[in-house]
Amino acid sequence: MKKIRLWLVCMWLAVFNVLHAQQDSLQISLLTCSPGTEIYSLFGHTALRVQNFSRNLDVVFNYGMFSFNTPHFIYRFIKGETDYQLGVIPYVYFEAEYAERGSSVYQQVLNLSAEEKQTLLHLLTENYLPENRTYRYNYFYDNCTTRARDQIERCIKGTVVYPDSFPNRSFRSIVHEFTVGAAWDELGIDLCLGAEADTPIDKRQQMFSPFYMKEYASDAYIIGDNGQKRPLVLKEEKVVDVAPAEIHSSFLSPLWCATFLLAISVLIGWWQWRRNKICWIWELLLFGAQGIAGCIIAFLFFFSVHPTVGSNWLLILFNPIPLLYLPFMVYFSVTRRKDWYHVVNMVYLTLFIVIFPFCLQEFNLTVLPLALSLLVTSASHVLVLSKKQ
Repeated sequence: MKKIRLWLVCMWLAVFNVLHAQQDSLQISLLTCSPGTEIYSLFGHTALRVQNFSRNLDVVFNYGMFSFNTPHFIYRFIKGETDYQLGVIPYVYFEAEYAERGSSVYQQVLNLSAEEKQTLLHLLTENYLPENRTYRYNYFYDNCTTRARDQIERCIKGTVVYPDSFPNRSFRSIVHEFTVGAAWDELGIDLCLGAEADTPIDKRQQMFSPFYMKEYASDAYIIGDNGQKRPLVLKEEKVVDVAPAEIHSSFLSPLWCATFLLAISVLIGWWQWRRNKICWIWELLLFGAQGIAGCIIAFLFFFSVHPTVGSNWLLILFNPIPLLYLPFMVYFSVTRRKDWYHVVNMVYLTLFIVIFPFCLQEFNLTVLPLALSLLVTSASHVLVLSKKQ
């Protein structure tokens, strides 16, 4: 605890010394970090670097600080109530951390006047006050990248003009650009995002992504209050140059596993028809898993404040109804009574598969064999009961 307090005191002294630097000795840069291998680092990272050459100080303001040890972290994350913090660390530690994990770091030195630098420093240090440093994180609209961009724009005496936006981009399409090779992570994200994630977004919304922000900043310019035009970025360089961390793709991709599940469902259905017997344990497992997945998606749909999750058409396929109905399903199966649930489910799933290509939402292809597995299981159940009659 004493070491932590000492470190915080040192950080405050560093920030104080930076603020009292000679105006011509300051340099402020936008840092963009390459993606890592963990799901929270797949999309890269943004921070602001402040250098005071006269005092030999070099610190990084990082809006991406969080702790897994926060009480109820998983629940709060799912509900969209995750809190992040602004942290200040020496640049050498920041550089070492990203070099160790295999992430290169790109630096864009901002073309700011002396007054603008002082204003930006004031904004950052004000944000770092204990009562201000914590903020409610929102992945698409309020994250480490948008916070850095907003502070830069607030300090400028004039207007920042960005180049034309990249066409045909949506939140989901940008996410997919950074989940190549991480199929399971991509599937998990796709299951949570709704139709709103597939609508076209403008340049400002695209800047939620660190590397999109980097590209926009490269060609942006400032029109000052006096009408003069200057580039936003003075120079660019790669300050950490390391081999990218390798993402180890699993041999068992989601699509392969879902297709295998479909094959098993067909085999079990054929076995049930030949034996004239319903395997209720298989139905318990399959429809139970559907219901559990449905509970998560339903919670996101109705209670989470995450953006885009409230428009998820997958609620049609994954909802809590199968889980709630399981006791009745087992009862009808054991007592060999006709269960109308499976008849209704057949029609329901068939309609879902038919409208699958025409939905306003982009579905992960893995969803199709999952839906077919459920359809085959219900169909085999109905066929077995019809054969007995």
